[in-house]
This record gives sequence, structure tokens and C-alpha cells, in this order.
Amino acid sequence: MRGGIMFKQSTQRKPSLQRRNLAMATWEGIPSVIFQTLLGGQFLTGFLLYLGATSGELGFVLAITTFVNIGQLLVAYLIQKIRSRKWAFVIFGTVQRVLWGATGLAPFLFPQQYWVAAYIGFYVSAFLLNTFVGMLWNSLISDIVPARVRGRYFGIRNTILNGLGTLFMFIGGMLLDRFPGGQGFLYLYIVAWICITANIATFFFYPDLPFERSRETGFLPMLKRPLKDRSFIKATGFIAGFLFLQNLVVPMYSYVMLELLEINYKTISLLNVTQTVFMMGSFYVWGNLNARYSNRRLLLWTMPLIALAVLTWGLISVFPALPVLFLAHILFGIGVGGFNQLAFNFMIGDTPKAERPMYMAMYSAITGVASFFGPLIGGQMYEWIEHWPKWTQVFGLQLVVGILMIVLAMTFGRRILRDT
Repeated sequence: MRGGIMFKQSTQRKPSLQRRNLAMATWEGIPSVIFQTLLGGQFLTGFLLYLGATSGELGFVLAITTFVNIGQLLVAYLIQKIRSRKWAFVIFGTVQRVLWGATGLAPFLFPQQYWVAAYIGFYVSAFLLNTFVGMLWNSLISDIVPARVRGRYFGIRNTILNGLGTLFMFIGGMLLDRFPGGQGFLYLYIVAWICITANIATFFFYPDLPFERSRETGFLPMLKRPLKDRSFIKATGFIAGFLFLQNLVVPMYSYVMLELLEINYKTISLLNVTQTVFMMGSFYVWGNLNARYSNRRLLLWTMPLIALAVLTWGLISVFPALPVLFLAHILFGIGVGGFNQLAFNFMIGDTPKAERPMYMAMYSAITGVASFFGPLIGGQMYEWIEHWPKWTQVFGLQLVVGILMIVLAMTFGRRILRDT
């Protein structure tokens, strides 16, 4: 008691440093997901077509983002030499964001005949730098998020960010409908640049945590560490094989719906939004399950769901196409939501901490190559069967691939992804 007034001790406690770091990582993701939504997906395709890109140029841009993951093997070695992960992340992240945003400057800086080449130059440069940014972020976030809450935290974070991504996908589409052509894309890039600026500002709030470095000092010895880990390599190789099969047909869904089933863009957008909504809902469920079961076991559980989503296309032979497509997209959203989340947790949680950068790089390189060649071969397969009966293109190829995915998951998957 002082001066007749009793000062009560506040019952409210300041959030711990760990909680503040977790909240910061979520806030950083908000402007990031908004600008990536507005500069990727259907908007990337539309902008490239506006610039005059051919289908071959478009295919190259869509595929390059996974192929450059091979570069992470070198990055994993180089980041062992830096003093501060945070400031390296700030520098590389800033330049990468600026280069990605600079794709929108192509019509202002170059003559029309060079628009596509300028876009590709900025875009490829941005994603080459993204090999550094992604590796640094994965390394930082694996230390920021405690293992005991990793499943729930990423479940909640992914739900929030995917919800925002879906909202801005709608907003961006409405903006382009209202202002078609260059004016609409100008508005998209203005919003994207605001978010890029905000995203760069949030980088400075990341903690500069101590870095447990590899015990190896040379590149080749460091590279051999994950290669000698039989359990890790077998799991990564199996996941890459599953992704290869998945990418033979899934990237071609839009082609099948537009060209063969003659479904309009509005309906396809509704199907994609439905898939995203169910994927968002699944994040929290998979996150809670991850608190009880291992990453490997849950990864295996997601695979039959994804395969079933592919097999569901066969129901078009006996039921109307639209209800079947909604069911296929719902199952795929639930399955791939869990797969992506659990694969990330496997990459940062089931690997030795000191060697984690090279482990993550090896995983990204192997699965990146599979994800690169899957769509290329899948597109070629559709050309091979172009003159076959229509049903073989609409759902026949999906049935074959779906059966192979089920067989792969139930044979090799049960042995390789068992708890260790």
C-alpha cells in the first residue's frame, strides 16, 4: 500500500518469446501468401498469355519452380558458411521478392517483342534465389517451432493462410473481370507490391537463433550424410515415385475439363475453391492427428485418399460428370492437404538437426525432379492417346495411374513408411 492506494499486481502475463516468434511467423505468412496468390496460378497464366507467351513458354515457367530445387544441394553446403541465418534470409528474401515483383515491370521497361523474355528472366532469377530463401526459412522455422506443437501449429497456420489465399483468388478474379487486360493486371501488381513491401518488413522480426552446424566441413562428405541414411533415402525415393505418378494426371485436370468435358471456367474455379476449402479444413485435423501419430504413418494414410481421388474419375462412366468431379476434388483436397503438411513435418522433424539443411535439400532435389518430369511425361501421354476412344482420355488414364498409386502405397509404402 502506498499513498492510501493499493497497487494490484497484474494477472496478465506477457506472452513468452517462443509464442511471439510463432505469432510472428504466422503474420509474416499473410502478406506472403497474398502476393504469391496474385502473381501465381491462374493469374500467372493469364498474365503470360497477355504478354504473348506460347504454350511451350508457359510450360517452361510452370515447371522451372520445381526443377531449380536441385540447386538446394549446393545451398545446403553454403549456408554452413554464413554467420547469421536471419540476415542472410533478410538479404536474399528481399532481392527474391523484388525480382518476382519486377515481372510486372516487363511491359514498362522493354519493347513488346521482349516482354515474355523479360518476364522469364526476372522469374527464373527469382526462383533461383528462392533456393536460398526456402532453405534458410525451413532451417529457421524448424528451430522456431518446437517439435511438440509442430503438427498443430502448422495446421492452424496453413488454415489461416490458405483461407486468405482463397479470398484473394476471388478478389483477383473479380478485379480482372471488371478491368480486363493490362489495366486489371496493373491493379493486381499494385496490390502485390504493397504486400511484397510488407512481407520484406516482417523479415526483420525473425529471431537470429543459434545455428547447429554440420560436423562435416566438405561438400561431398556433407552430401553423403543423407545418402547413407537408408531410412531417409528410401522414404524420400518412395514419396518421389508417388509424386511422379500423381503428376502424370493431376496437372492435366484442367485440360480434360476444358477440352474434353467442355466445362466452363466459372465451374472449374468453383471446383478449385471447393478443393481448397476442404484442404484448409483438413489442416487442423491432420495437425491434431500428428500430435498422436508419427509423420511417416500419417503420410501413408494420405496416399490412399489421393489415389482414391484419382480413381473417382472412373465414376464418370456411370454418373453425371459434375458431381463426380466435386467428389474427386474434395477427396484430393483432404488428401493433398495432409500430404503437403506431413511431408514438410517429415523433412524438418524426422532428420538430424545438425545435418537438416542437407537433408532438406536432398528431399527437395529428389522430389523436385519427380514433380518436374511427371507433368511433362503426362502431357506427352495424352498426345499418344489422342486418337483413342474419348473415355481413355477422360478417365481411362486416371484409372490406370490411380491403381498404380494404390498398389505402390499398399506394398512399398507400408514397408518404407512404417514407424522406426
